[in-house]
Amino acid sequence: MKRRVFGLGALSTLAVAGCSSGPKFLTYNGPEVTSVVVNKADRRMFLLHNEDILKAYNFHLGFAPEGHKQVRGDGKTPEGSYLIDRRNPRSAFHLSVGISYPNAQDIARARAIGQNPGGDIFIHGQPNNEKAKGRDWTAGCIAVENEEIEEIYAMVQIGTLITLRA
Repeated sequence: MKRRVFGLGALSTLAVAGCSSGPKFLTYNGPEVTSVVVNKADRRMFLLHNEDILKAYNFHLGFAPEGHKQVRGDGKTPEGSYLIDRRNPRSAFHLSVGISYPNAQDIARARAIGQNPGGDIFIHGQPNNEKAKGRDWTAGCIAVENEEIEEIYAMVQIGTLITLRA
């Protein structure tokens, strides 16, 4: 496997032993990503170091992109502030980083109407075993291109604040 090492301005390649399926795990040598901001309406995501934009990405959302996720299966992407809470190198998608949805308010809101709030919301790459199905094809996640999730996976650490806006 090849491992790409990149910083703020340059990408460089470092070869390491492994499979030949191409780069997947990058090493990031740049400013810390202190927060992630997702603007759902604009389909733009920003990785920030304090007030500075380090990277920006376009993305796809759930199949019902309007509004805040309420219950399992509604196809919506959450809105509000959460944390990046896990990393999944063995995802059904190229790579993925988890978002801490549902929080206590999400759980209470869903239980008040006798429903399950759902979960397993991620920023992820493309499906491993099939093609993405056009715009806004996920079940409520944020989908980017595989090369982009490789960067995000390298740059964003567990515990990073993520704010998802309408």
